[in-house]
Amino acid sequence: MIAFAARRLLWVVATLLVAVTLAFALLRLLPGGPFDAERAVPVEVARALDAKYHLDEPLLQQYARWLGDLVWRGDLGPSFRYPNRRVSEIVALSLPVSLELGSLALVLAIAAGVPLGVLGATRRGAVDAAARGASVLGISLPRFVLGPLLVLVFSLKLYLLPAARWDSWRHMVLPALCAGVPTAAYLARLTRAGMLEVLHADFIRTARAKGLSERAVIWKHALPGGLLPVVSFLGPGASALLTGSVVIEKIFDVPGMGRYFVEAAQNRDYNLVLGVTLVYGVVVMTLNAVVDVAYALLDPRVRGAGGRSG
Repeated sequence: MIAFAARRLLWVVATLLVAVTLAFALLRLLPGGPFDAERAVPVEVARALDAKYHLDEPLLQQYARWLGDLVWRGDLGPSFRYPNRRVSEIVALSLPVSLELGSLALVLAIAAGVPLGVLGATRRGAVDAAARGASVLGISLPRFVLGPLLVLVFSLKLYLLPAARWDSWRHMVLPALCAGVPTAAYLARLTRAGMLEVLHADFIRTARAKGLSERAVIWKHALPGGLLPVVSFLGPGASALLTGSVVIEKIFDVPGMGRYFVEAAQNRDYNLVLGVTLVYGVVVMTLNAVVDVAYALLDPRVRGAGGRSG
């Protein structure tokens, strides 16, 4: 198991290194620079700015400097877009907001999607049709359409919830709904499919033959196996939610990391783009590892294979 964990850690480090290296190269190869969008400045001033941020150095030297500062000092460099601010400072302020939004949306998606999928699998007929219809609607409705609809209904018509910002729990409701509803729809469909497959398994028939109640059969015996497709989806699904949704943060004016990422890409803020890319990579890798562990806990065959490989 220790050898397996060590290999997994090396794989994570290698993947992150490849990702930030590619991002570094692509950013430098794209036309334009971090100061091209500003008003025209004298040549001497442009040279001074390039020298200040080491942009006049060869590309490999710039990469070695950036990587060395990251490894030895944990420094992601200065932001070109926000003078006198470090990238690590911007990430430290915006990442908790994105994580909070993603966590709320994920809890909402699991709390709504899993019971809806179980209900659709166990109550065939009208209930199942209604559950499937709700799932299709949730998947088909894009977030950039759902967000304005929520604002129109709950903010502009009913005056129940604020339309923007991130100051109190009332400001969090609409962004969390907008982010969580499509994910809940996916979870409902996956849960329904997984439950339908498990409910026809031999061990379920054995459990019923022993005289167990239908509630115990469904929630104690069938649900763990039916959740395996859900657990597989939660890795990329949770990563997308927890790293923030650019569309949602724009619609509801949420000061999360996704909004900074888009602005940094538009303004060629090299260091900020690299910093956010690195944080996104760490979050995705961590969540994938957590999902692997959860999958092993739910499926003894995976746990046994992992133990033999370790």
